[in-house]
Amino acid sequence: MQTIGTRLAAIFGLIVLGAFAAVYVIVVPGLESSLTEERLNSLSRTARQYAQPIEKAITENVDVRLLDQAVREAADAANARVTLLGVNQGTLDVETFPKSDSTARTDITDLRFDVAEEAVRTREVATGTEAGATSRVGQAAVPLFFPGRNGAQEVGSVVVLTSSLADLDGQVAVVRRRVLFAGAISFLLASLAGAVTAELLGRRVRRLEGVADAVAGGDLTARFPVDSSDELGRLAQALEDMRRQLAELGTARSRFIATASHELRTPIFSLGGFVELLRDADGDLDEETRDQFLDQIAQQVDRLGKLATDLLDLSRLEAGSLDLRPESTDLADLAEMVAGEFRPALATHDSKLELRVPGTPVRATCDPERVGQVLRILIDNALTHTPPGTDLVVSASRRDDHVRVGVADFGPGIHRTMLPHIFEPFVTSDDAQGSGLGLAIAHELAERMSGELIVESHPGRTTFTLELPA
Repeated sequence: MQTIGTRLAAIFGLIVLGAFAAVYVIVVPGLESSLTEERLNSLSRTARQYAQPIEKAITENVDVRLLDQAVREAADAANARVTLLGVNQGTLDVETFPKSDSTARTDITDLRFDVAEEAVRTREVATGTEAGATSRVGQAAVPLFFPGRNGAQEVGSVVVLTSSLADLDGQVAVVRRRVLFAGAISFLLASLAGAVTAELLGRRVRRLEGVADAVAGGDLTARFPVDSSDELGRLAQALEDMRRQLAELGTARSRFIATASHELRTPIFSLGGFVELLRDADGDLDEETRDQFLDQIAQQVDRLGKLATDLLDLSRLEAGSLDLRPESTDLADLAEMVAGEFRPALATHDSKLELRVPGTPVRATCDPERVGQVLRILIDNALTHTPPGTDLVVSASRRDDHVRVGVADFGPGIHRTMLPHIFEPFVTSDDAQGSGLGLAIAHELAERMSGELIVESHPGRTTFTLELPA
């Protein structure tokens, strides 16, 4: 039972076996009962018909030999055994005794004639079955009445017709054997069909297992066979999609590591160069040059710190370990606060920032710290990738069931070939500035907040819009 084939074969077989067992339990006893009931009803009608001559002979008080002859004639006509029983009704019970029998027996011991007692008690025709010497027999008992005390009718005798049910038992036995035979054949065929089906399914599963082992071993070129549209086919398609995503992830990871290494190596080499210059100068540098070197070192350290922070944030976002703390937030106030943080940078960049917010609060349930982080990234990105003197617009608004915060600049714009890749890590619109991680982080944060980061760009205007559910 350790394989699918064995289990399916057993399940198919048990289902068929259970179905035939139910058919056997329902059909065979029901068939036997129906046939017996039909035979007893026929015997009851015959008993009523042929009891009349016997009742007439008793009423006329004929000789015993004539009474026996009437019993035998009734038996010949009815094609059944006919027994005439006398009745003794005591205070406690009813007793019957044989008076005449078509078999000419005087001492009847092979049958009990329980139906006769029932007919006496109910004063109606009674039917039933009894175990005979060789087979079951059906019986129909007809009570015969005579005037009793005070003119009341009393049961004085009972005529019992007895007919063998051997032919019915034979018919039922034939049906029983055929049902059992059909059940056995169906069980074998179902088990065989289950084994064949399971083997075919097992082959497909083993193919998937082989490819899965190859993928687990690092071979991402192996392909899962998608050869049908059934459940296994859909499973294979899902595994194939997973394999393709793993391959893309592996490629992206390799590219990410290579790019991150390059981004880290540049400031590190730059720092190393300045340190070597300062060491080799041995006091020969003038104060102005020394201050320039120190400024360059400070810039590279800042760049390294920002790069390390961005890499950490991006890795936490991709790992899903960045927690959000949503609360009711006025995005207009948040935009004004974040814009105020960039006054020194705007002055250095010789740029102006216009804040466009409505006079009423723009409220949404969100994580204000993360929304502020996105705004800082967008404003910093605009200052980094536009020429000095380029003005910015920061806005906040509500539209239907969404709120929007946006950052627009009036710079040269983003080339249309770069737009599809602008949110990928280490992708920048110009190779000279930035690490290319800010927009990737902002995009991931927007998705984590069930929002969307939208970019629209053409020469003279670029707008990044964070749209969140209200």
